[in-house]
Amino acid sequence: MSKNTVLTLVGSLRAESTNQKLAEAIQLNAPEQVEVLIHESLGNIPFYNEDIDIEGQVPAAAAALRAAANDADTLLLVTPEHNGTVPASLKNAIDWLSRPYGAGALTGKPTAVVGTAFGQFGGVWAQDEARKAVGIAGARVLEDVKLAVPGSMVRFAEVHPKDDAEVVEQIKAVFDALEESRTVAAA
Repeated sequence: MSKNTVLTLVGSLRAESTNQKLAEAIQLNAPEQVEVLIHESLGNIPFYNEDIDIEGQVPAAAAALRAAANDADTLLLVTPEHNGTVPASLKNAIDWLSRPYGAGALTGKPTAVVGTAFGQFGGVWAQDEARKAVGIAGARVLEDVKLAVPGSMVRFAEVHPKDDAEVVEQIKAVFDALEESRTVAAA
């Protein structure tokens, strides 16, 4: 049985991002049959501009993102909340993956959104906005896959999410939901 590859895009660019740490915890807690790859270069991708999205001339960072997404079985977006919505780096990645229109790397790709934020709701507004954006871009949004960790700056100030038992249990539930959606899609 081949592994299910989950490409993970982290919307925060900070070195000590709690969402980066959450992505690492997700990677560490992946079931044996799942390979979680964290894409590292969202900050290097130029803002989407149709003038530079020319076959054979696509900027290297954008082309690498598209190739990674095409190769993945599933996308997992891990997003903080910036002013009540998705950060620009993640929205830009969605824009690059949505092209060419109707045939982009997101087209039909199972995609889930999770994250953590400082506020009391764990970034659910940003997660909802990300789901909306990837759905419009053509992804098959996995609405039942949810994980929102509130109070991240305090909660993870001294403890990495991989060492937070409650978060680890929620991560396992995310993988269960991903597997269930994969089974349903295969049926």
